[in-house]
Amino acid sequence: MRKILRSAILILTSGMILAGCKVNVNLYDRGQKPETETKAEQEQPSDIVILFTNDVHCAVDKEIGYAGLTAYRKDMQDAGYDVLLVDDGDEIQGATMGTLTKGDAIIDIMNEVDYDVVIPGNHDFDYGMQHYLDLTKKLDSPVICCNLIDLKTNRTVFDPYIIKTVGDKKIAFVGVTTPTTITASTPAYFKDENGKLIYSFCQSEDGSKLYETVQEAVDTVNAEGVDYTVLISHLGINESDSPYRSYDVIANTTGIDVVLDGHSHNIVEMEQVKNRDGEDVVLSQAGCFLQAIGKLTIDTEGNIKTELVYGDVYDKKDSEITDRIEKEEAEYNEMINRVVGKTDYDLTILEEDGLTRRVRSNETNLADLVTDAYRYSTGADVALTNGGGIRADIKAGDITYNDLINVNPFADELLMRKVTGQELADALEYSVSFEPDEFGGFLQVSGMTFDVDLGVKSQVKVDEDGMFTGFSGDERRVSNILIGGEPIDPKKEYMVACLEYILFEQGNGYTMFKGEKVDLDRHLQDIDSLIEYLGSLNGVVPEEYADIKGQGRIRIKE
Repeated sequence: MRKILRSAILILTSGMILAGCKVNVNLYDRGQKPETETKAEQEQPSDIVILFTNDVHCAVDKEIGYAGLTAYRKDMQDAGYDVLLVDDGDEIQGATMGTLTKGDAIIDIMNEVDYDVVIPGNHDFDYGMQHYLDLTKKLDSPVICCNLIDLKTNRTVFDPYIIKTVGDKKIAFVGVTTPTTITASTPAYFKDENGKLIYSFCQSEDGSKLYETVQEAVDTVNAEGVDYTVLISHLGINESDSPYRSYDVIANTTGIDVVLDGHSHNIVEMEQVKNRDGEDVVLSQAGCFLQAIGKLTIDTEGNIKTELVYGDVYDKKDSEITDRIEKEEAEYNEMINRVVGKTDYDLTILEEDGLTRRVRSNETNLADLVTDAYRYSTGADVALTNGGGIRADIKAGDITYNDLINVNPFADELLMRKVTGQELADALEYSVSFEPDEFGGFLQVSGMTFDVDLGVKSQVKVDEDGMFTGFSGDERRVSNILIGGEPIDPKKEYMVACLEYILFEQGNGYTMFKGEKVDLDRHLQDIDSLIEYLGSLNGVVPEEYADIKGQGRIRIKE
């Protein structure tokens, strides 16, 4: 069957193949998108349908939403199709409902939606490793991941795969989560009290550990005589995800028929990627925030196709799921809808195209506002934050408590530390080492300015866990660093305010900060600082934040 399947893929009609249809998205692209089949009558009875979601990030009622997903699956089932539903990670973090309940309410809704299998994404660990493990016990769906290893027992934390029998076919699902989770979530969550890693995601500098781990799981299920092997992954396809991209895993393995991917928030309707033996593997990804449902169809001849179902094409909603979501939201709507400020300007994390996440590679006006708030609330010389921690725009008009939660959904503590000028310079150099590609750890700043020359090759070195270790040479991309208008002094200590994630927990790989903690006179979270700063502005965002490209604090030369 496997050989027949691969031959069939090669002769799919051009109308069924939309190779390479991918757009980097954060919000929703309503421009050019492929035609999508949405009616059950267009399928053939006995086809196997696997619906998938990725990077929902708590957007339970956005776009097609969980209610639309549930309605669509029921339509497929009522028409006589065998339907499975899987999720590719990042379910419980990213918006108000997740933040206020630490993912608990999202798990309740996912249980109502009734997934057949899910995998963890890197942000699903953002409330802590133990908390995520507790949530998975509450989740009715099985969780799988072949590359999350408990180093104390040298066993996988979750089952590496699951095999589902659909009709007379056996379908294996193998789960895999990006090894960058070690730094993209909070490194301390995966370490013991002595700072030693006690969990691994099979990370290595060249990606080989991950490839070998995935191959072992794939070989195991194929030896059991499955008809199809589907990798459900939270890996991504952007260059910054290398060497762990789904592209990389496909190119270094064999025996996988389909990869249903997540993590990089791309639209990939259907792409065919060569595996290690030169055979085609189907790859798909459904963007983010439930802007679309992914749909994999395996017909009775063994042909495979993937497509996306959009909420503006399929608009039915399941009433029970709608009621459940409304019940959850009603519990905190009064608080989150409280107006805390006003802006006449869009405050953004995006480029002018409305798609590219500028905040992860360059300055934005919203990032300026956020870091200014951190510096104001602490009285620090410099404030920093990682661009990947600023998660949503604020549109012109009233600013609500909910808007601020969406901007900073992690509820991270704002702390202060003594940092030398040299450590700051090293941090900035590491921050821009991924340029021009986006990096969740790209530092946004307040109280300082600097230049970046992308014509200089980065000399930054990292270990196999993606943690900063130093430099291979003396040449620097970053120059002309000014703090308070004065040239930085490498030996001087500066008071730096930043989220605990970066400043003390080595988030995104920031290992260079060594100085002592400076106690604040109060406990302060990111959102508290934003509310306080808006109050100091009489609730009105001033014109100095009007330009979406910011105020010229980070000057990048191509």
